[in-house]
Amino acid sequence: MADVTDLPLAGVRVVDRTTGAMAAAARLLGELGAEVIRVEPAAGSADRRAGPMLHGVSLSFAAANLGKRATAPRDAAALDALLGDAHLLIEDAGPGGDGAALAARHPRLVVVSVSPFGLDGPWAAWQATDGVLHAVTGGLSRSGLPGRAPLLPPGELVLETAAAQVAALALASFIQRLRDGRGDHVDVALLEAGMAALDPGFGVAGSAQSGVPLWKMSRGRMDERFRYPIIPCADGFVRLCVLAPRQWRGMFAWMGEPAEFAGPEWEKLQTRFRSKELIPAITRFFASKTRGEIEREAEAHGVPAAALLDLHEAVETPQMVARHAVARVEIAPGIAAPFPNGTIEIDGVRAGIRGPAPVLAEAEGFGAPAADWIAPPAADRPLAGLKVLDMGIIVVGAETGRFLADMGAEVVKVENGAFPDGQRQSRDDAPVSITFAAGHRNKRGLSIDLRSDAGKALFERLVAEADVLCSNFKPGTLASLGFDAARLAAINPRLVTVDSAAYGPTGPWSRRLGYGPLVRASAGLAKRWTYPGEPDSFSDGVTVYPDHVAARIGIVGVLALLIRRMRTGRGGSASVSQAEVMLGHMAADVAALGAAAEGRSIDWPIPPVPWGLFPAAGEDEWVVVTARDDADWRALCETIGHEEWLVDPTLGDAAARDAERGRIERGVAAWTGERPALDAAAALQAAGVPAGPMLRVVELPAAPQHRARGTFREARHPLIDVAFAVEAAPALSRLPVPDQRPAPRVGEDSAAVVAEWLGLPGAEVDALVAARVIDTVKGEAA
Repeated sequence: MADVTDLPLAGVRVVDRTTGAMAAAARLLGELGAEVIRVEPAAGSADRRAGPMLHGVSLSFAAANLGKRATAPRDAAALDALLGDAHLLIEDAGPGGDGAALAARHPRLVVVSVSPFGLDGPWAAWQATDGVLHAVTGGLSRSGLPGRAPLLPPGELVLETAAAQVAALALASFIQRLRDGRGDHVDVALLEAGMAALDPGFGVAGSAQSGVPLWKMSRGRMDERFRYPIIPCADGFVRLCVLAPRQWRGMFAWMGEPAEFAGPEWEKLQTRFRSKELIPAITRFFASKTRGEIEREAEAHGVPAAALLDLHEAVETPQMVARHAVARVEIAPGIAAPFPNGTIEIDGVRAGIRGPAPVLAEAEGFGAPAADWIAPPAADRPLAGLKVLDMGIIVVGAETGRFLADMGAEVVKVENGAFPDGQRQSRDDAPVSITFAAGHRNKRGLSIDLRSDAGKALFERLVAEADVLCSNFKPGTLASLGFDAARLAAINPRLVTVDSAAYGPTGPWSRRLGYGPLVRASAGLAKRWTYPGEPDSFSDGVTVYPDHVAARIGIVGVLALLIRRMRTGRGGSASVSQAEVMLGHMAADVAALGAAAEGRSIDWPIPPVPWGLFPAAGEDEWVVVTARDDADWRALCETIGHEEWLVDPTLGDAAARDAERGRIERGVAAWTGERPALDAAAALQAAGVPAGPMLRVVELPAAPQHRARGTFREARHPLIDVAFAVEAAPALSRLPVPDQRPAPRVGEDSAAVVAEWLGLPGAEVDALVAARVIDTVKGEAA
């Protein structure tokens, strides 16, 4: 591993007062070099005793807190002393919390207060679990199969993805503090952070959506299995992502060019999606082949495919082994377990686990962190004045550049007019799709021919002027154009680059065709996203995960490298593996499976009762209800009128209630079924029980909490006839609400960008346009 003093966040001190999955936000900052000090009560925080346990150690706690230090300040004065030397505080918060007071007492401290629904608004006092957040963020309504109840996804995906958003917002606010010397109190709602980082309904969507936004989808769960079909084979299942015409041609040739699929119309997505014969034909073709055979033959024909793996298979793939994606960590004296080893590489070196989970220690003795940053001049946005060349495509690329633009950077979307971003396509052949307009707002457009020598020479000059270069091509693409990492660094030693690939930039799978659905298959998630007891009821087809969260982790890498540049004067590179991002979100399970495979016993907690989905009044209306502990159980029984359960000796403890789950769930369902989902959730929340109505994407802007906090705003684009909703500020802080400039047409700003960045006279710009080195949209003045 790289010398800790060379990691981007060396010298940054973070005080962490979070619990559970949200502790992963500070862990990510720690992997990038920050000193993270976790503050707990004297008896230790409750999450030390939650989740699967190995020899008395919580694997969930260990996964979220590896590499930190921990302390139990003896009083408020000791905490203040610790904060006096800190740069960032990330805390669990709620109404009546002390975040605002701490920010006032420490005016140079950035306080990030994370709460379920935000610190104000009608839902500010509501409690949340991951399932509740799935319901209210619009994700639950899209998870599951047609005609079935919606399906709660596995794990804690909303919380895990929100942690990356929290880390990104913390660093952006810290850069602002470096620029103007003022701290901030940042109010982050998991309702908003989880929605943005997991699968936002009003953001950029996957390419298979063909430009149709999620809020235009039908009210019920759609049968999306045809988009990324999962096909049975001789030893399991494989998933295909045949989207581009060239991929279909490879599939057609692989199948032996069957006559019934020979027409040119089969190159169109909609023809293939509508066909009732194609999937059965592929199923017959795969029936005698193993998963490994299919993957090898698919790669030979240029067809994106991946075997569906169990989690234990996923961590043992040649790719994960070659990249050292999992590392053993001692969690107690003589007791070790395997954990995912970070999600990001800095300057080609993994920024992974930096130590074991912390034990409690006294608050004294930390000392003041030593760092000396030379920040750009003061401005009202963290990245104001920075220039970004955005070569990103589809979802990860769109989100990375758009976040940087929202934070004030001048972001130029770089395309080749002959091969524009696939996200621009729409089913109605509109010049700009709504999803593209949402995902690329606040950017400028540059169309440049990087296949020509003149285009490469011009691009080199632009790189020399840039601060950041974003890309998410297949690894090696930029190098094939003559711009590998060494060349980029030679052109501009201050340049910060970020790239994202499905399986990472190195290893035997690095060149594999990768889409999110394939990553979910090969990382072990798709096989988990099923209805209980129905192992082939795969239901992850609609989600875009992990694209949005992978973008956030890349953004964290960019911001961290920009902070290091303020200290060292040089740039650097950040690389993100989407598969490793996903493994990180299943870290406790990875550790538990690894320990169990070694013959050690894992103590699994008895699940709270009820934890689940219940029908509400109306057609396909649902509410998620969670009883986290005995207090929630008592409040639930009293609210729904089943006080007799509290004195029933057969329901005296969690194990007994688990045995009687069916009876309890029928009782809860009878109560929720008589009420609208929002009314049922509000009644339970008033009693302190986490509950949430299942909202559909189209319903989100009108939700009371979103309206109160201004989560969404109306946007327009000159080439789109209707207004559409987009997310507004990602958190409430002193930073201004991001601009709302329309997404660019291909090459819309080509002439202006090269003239402004390079100081070129008009005649030279005209010559570049005439030679088609750059393209401009019709009517643009050169």
